[in-house]
Amino acid sequence: MGQPVVHFEIIGGDPGRLRGYYGELFGWEFATGGPVAEPVSEAGNYGFTESDTIPGGVGGGAGYRPHTVFYVGVPDVEAALAKAESLGGTRVMGPVRSPGTKLMVAHFTDPEGNLIGLAGEAPE
Repeated sequence: MGQPVVHFEIIGGDPGRLRGYYGELFGWEFATGGPVAEPVSEAGNYGFTESDTIPGGVGGGAGYRPHTVFYVGVPDVEAALAKAESLGGTRVMGPVRSPGTKLMVAHFTDPEGNLIGLAGEAPE
């Protein structure tokens, strides 16, 4: 099997409103205050889902472009990002380390412009 989808995000300018919307719509509950990379969301304004589904988060803040993205788990984020570029993708963000964690994340667009995320452990 290939690399799995490990996380999703919904980002917008009013993350509290988005969390309320998705909470009402799908019954999702959120925990805010966990570490998140600044290019992803304002600190303290990112809510991780608390459910039995694929882990996810809803965040952003003023100045964050609305978008949704799923993250594929990879053993080496930089190598996967370089491969995406070599196949016609475009680097958008990262890799960047989430503060206080071993998590590295990156974004790229595929040849059609779809935003895709990569996630993996930071190198030692």
